[in-house]
Amino acid sequence: MKVGLVGAGTVGGGVCEILRLRAEQLPALEVTKICVRDAAKKRDFEVPAGCEIVTDVNAIINDDSIEMVIELMGGVTVAKDVVMGALVKGKHVVTGNKALIAAHLPEIQAAAKAGNAAFGYEAAVCGSIPIIAAMRRDYVGDTITAVMGIMNGTTNFILSKMESEGADYSDVLAEAQQLGYAETPPDFDVEGWDARSKLAILCKLAFGVFVPELNIPCAGITRIAAVDFEYAKQLQSTVKILGVASRNEDGSISAHVSTMVVPFSSPLSRVTGPMNCIEVTSQNCAQMCFSGPGAGRYPTANSVVNDVAMIGSGGGRGDPFPMNSAAQVKSEVSGRFYIRFTICDGLGIIRTIGEKAEKAGISIHSILQTPIVNPQKVMFVLTTERTTLTAVKQMCDEVAKLSWNKDEALIMPIMD
Repeated sequence: MKVGLVGAGTVGGGVCEILRLRAEQLPALEVTKICVRDAAKKRDFEVPAGCEIVTDVNAIINDDSIEMVIELMGGVTVAKDVVMGALVKGKHVVTGNKALIAAHLPEIQAAAKAGNAAFGYEAAVCGSIPIIAAMRRDYVGDTITAVMGIMNGTTNFILSKMESEGADYSDVLAEAQQLGYAETPPDFDVEGWDARSKLAILCKLAFGVFVPELNIPCAGITRIAAVDFEYAKQLQSTVKILGVASRNEDGSISAHVSTMVVPFSSPLSRVTGPMNCIEVTSQNCAQMCFSGPGAGRYPTANSVVNDVAMIGSGGGRGDPFPMNSAAQVKSEVSGRFYIRFTICDGLGIIRTIGEKAEKAGISIHSILQTPIVNPQKVMFVLTTERTTLTAVKQMCDEVAKLSWNKDEALIMPIMD
């Protein structure tokens, strides 16, 4: 099978190296064209013998001898043209482009079915972890009730360092950028958008529902402070950013990405550094965890090659998203919540917040406060019984109007 590769950066180069080193195991696969921005640029991998370097994606899409296209250029504009153009022509496609899939999933699904082409996307979610293959293959006789996990290695690295060293967010972010974990600017990671794209894909696989990304509530890590780990420790917990999707009792689906208070009893609390971990809950298998490197040249390239090998051996045909459902999607987040207030110290503050909570229909579970060092800037935490994010925001909006309130409240769900 002749293969065209679009994008020869970190992951693309890793794919070429793995295919070269595993040539005896994969003798029927041949990369004949590689499309790059600059054909004269020196590559940090060995270009396959006889492979042509081109700069026009159409040289691959319109080449009838090429049966499979690997798209690793990123983005959602030209990359979409590559993926859709290849599928329309009946070419198989392998990609790691989670943003493209999350934005155009229904179109990609329809094009793959219409062209009778295989569509491999294992590398799009959590790098090396074979979560896509597992969810397509291993839950056929089961019903998934929830999917949650650490889906972004950059943010997990930052939060892990903040917890272990008591460091500030800005200092750890700078270190993450120096190490190459975080981009500049880092918004796609730290605002939770990367995890949101992955969660949208997992929602389709787990529940058969396409959830547009903008319909998934999303809160990143930029407002997390060292004090939040101190308060989380009092709750026998830590702080992680998780993607969470679940099936509600009425059959509807809820999904959100948020920093969360995660108890030490959860396996997710022990996932550190740039690792990813997905926890799948189902009727037959209870809870299963899938963990491993969520990024990096060879971990991600390995997932790409696995898809390439599967398709090359005749697998992967048919609907790439085999479950389809019309279940309703709810944007509300329900559960217990952690709320950190920043205030100027004074009399009657707890009583007033209690009144605001009562007005919003919220029952208070606990109030946590470390000794006051600066009366002009006191941070304390209120935790709630089960309620809704809407009610919590209503209460916090009321508190924000008061003279002694000094900053927007930080709100985090507490994992059950």
